[in-house]
Amino acid sequence: MTNASSTSELASIRTTGIGSWPGNDMADAIKIAFAECPDLPYLPELPARGAYAQLIGRSTAFLAGLAVDLQPAGWRLTDASSRDHRLAISTLRSDLDLLEEHAQGYQGTVKLSVAGPWTLAAMMERPRGDRVLADSGARRDLSQSLAEGTAQLAADLGRRLPDIELLIQFDEPMLPAVLAGGISNASGLSRHRAIEPSEISSAIIHTCERLAPTPLAVHCCAADPPIELLRLAGVSGVLVDIDQLSSADWDAVGATLEAGLWIGVGALPTGRALGPDQVARRVLQPVRDLGLEPPTAARMVITPACGLASSARNDAVHALRTLRSAAQIITEQLAD
Repeated sequence: MTNASSTSELASIRTTGIGSWPGNDMADAIKIAFAECPDLPYLPELPARGAYAQLIGRSTAFLAGLAVDLQPAGWRLTDASSRDHRLAISTLRSDLDLLEEHAQGYQGTVKLSVAGPWTLAAMMERPRGDRVLADSGARRDLSQSLAEGTAQLAADLGRRLPDIELLIQFDEPMLPAVLAGGISNASGLSRHRAIEPSEISSAIIHTCERLAPTPLAVHCCAADPPIELLRLAGVSGVLVDIDQLSSADWDAVGATLEAGLWIGVGALPTGRALGPDQVARRVLQPVRDLGLEPPTAARMVITPACGLASSARNDAVHALRTLRSAAQIITEQLAD
């Protein structure tokens, strides 16, 4: 039987969404995010609205001092912002207005996500072609622009919503491939060279310093997430897909939790219907294998493995509710 007093002493494990959400009704999506993830609500992303609202297009709205255009091959740095870039900027502003309206009176942490600099560099083109990833100067300019623009946005939200604590999440699904030299060039005939870990670490350190005191977390749902590199670079948390983790990755998860950071545990696969008990077991077994103390394990945040944009709205809501029930089971099991 669960020890009630132990449960009350152990912090309840939080849940949150990753970011993307089905449909195009932002007001409804924000309402759901706050209702279903009350301990860590977030500003959803609605990629169904168009390219300007998808991962890369939406993230171009965060850039400071850089103009962007949408070409048939994808997003490209250019001399003047195109209609698509201006639409991305105006849509983000509208979304933030809705967030401000809904979050009035809320006290706690609110999460805002954006593609990280390495995923942007791997997906965006330079003005004269090929990926930003191919040029060290372009990589630096893009990373610094993102850090500056995100810091400006965080400061603006801090003025508009002084009672919230903002958390920035960088989405970096391409980061392992960037580190491994796995990104194809524009022709597809060769690959860009691997980026040195020191360059990636330096960019993250700069971003953390520019954002301070707003914390930065990094979400990487790919295999081989560089958990240790991110921890040493100063992020506050790392979000991963547990189906992508090796035993060595789990060791890094344990070390990160023991170092006082938090880990977003992507325990509910997208497209698979699991019950709360099943999700809880997927988290508890590796935690027990690692021998983590309950207060350390309680720094986990339970999430879907990735975004929920491909789900039907009701299924996405059900997924968040499943995670809340699973988190309660995990909290009780840890306290038992």
